[in-house]
Amino acid sequence: MAGNSKRRGATKKTGKGNAPAGSGGRVRRGLEGRGPTPKASERPGHKAYRSTTASTGSTAGRSADRSRRTPGGGRAGGRGGDTEWVAGRNAVVEALRARVPVQTLYVAEGTERDDRVREVFRYAAEHGTGILEVPRTELDRLTGGGVHQGVAAKVPPYDYAHPDDLLAAADGAGEPALVVALDGVTDPRNLGAVVRSAAGFAAHGVVVPERRSAGMTAGAWKASAGAATRVPVARATNLARQLGAYREAGLLVAGLAADGELAVGDLEVADGPLVLVLGSEGSGLSRLVREACDVTVSIPMVSAVESLNAGVAAGVALYEIARRRGGLR
Repeated sequence: MAGNSKRRGATKKTGKGNAPAGSGGRVRRGLEGRGPTPKASERPGHKAYRSTTASTGSTAGRSADRSRRTPGGGRAGGRGGDTEWVAGRNAVVEALRARVPVQTLYVAEGTERDDRVREVFRYAAEHGTGILEVPRTELDRLTGGGVHQGVAAKVPPYDYAHPDDLLAAADGAGEPALVVALDGVTDPRNLGAVVRSAAGFAAHGVVVPERRSAGMTAGAWKASAGAATRVPVARATNLARQLGAYREAGLLVAGLAADGELAVGDLEVADGPLVLVLGSEGSGLSRLVREACDVTVSIPMVSAVESLNAGVAAGVALYEIARRRGGLR
């Protein structure tokens, strides 16, 4: 009978031609608080991402491995090594709090949202940082199999200054230059601590060698407690040669050594243009760097058998220099 909807074949059983069901706002609500969508070249699985990694001849995971093996590699000035990954909920939250320049945040699909994960999403929304939700296997690959707990952050290579830029900064401020140079300091946390001391005592920058030295990794950023945003770090191809260039520019080069010629507090010319050179805790200044110094200074200590790591030594020495320069309040 015409109009009988119960008749066989009278109604469609397929979805073809029917009006699609609305999302009811589910999609919009699901995207809230996630920040802007990252570029296609930064989204794993996108054709642009695959073509970018293929053109560089390596995957992001291998790039992260190289970054961990060779901190601070590359030419003097300019960009540093490859992209670095910070993995783990606590590590990512600490990096965000320390103002590490995170490029993109990643969260594995199905990750349980505790307070730390919610803080990651809140940070992304407040600072406009891209955040991606990816399969857990993809996050395993990106982080090189690290224990990421469903959360990771992509940190771009550090943009190193040129050693001459530090002198230009001093000239611009109308102050005698104060530069800290590190010789053989390979622990990024020590580098970060030195940068923090340099900021606290008005140094114009830190110089590190291109090779066999710590670079500005995420660990160094965290140890600097945000000071890395205020104090530039430069990289020299050859540290001894760079110290010679600083000397020609009118700076006194003072090397910190346990057997220094005088105590750092007795360095009367500390109120003029100065480079303070610190060596590693174990071997101190290398021969060539020591020969490039105009004078060696020491930190008087109660016990001769004690030694200070580079971060602590920099803080003590820079305090004495700031006192000489009249920069303490």
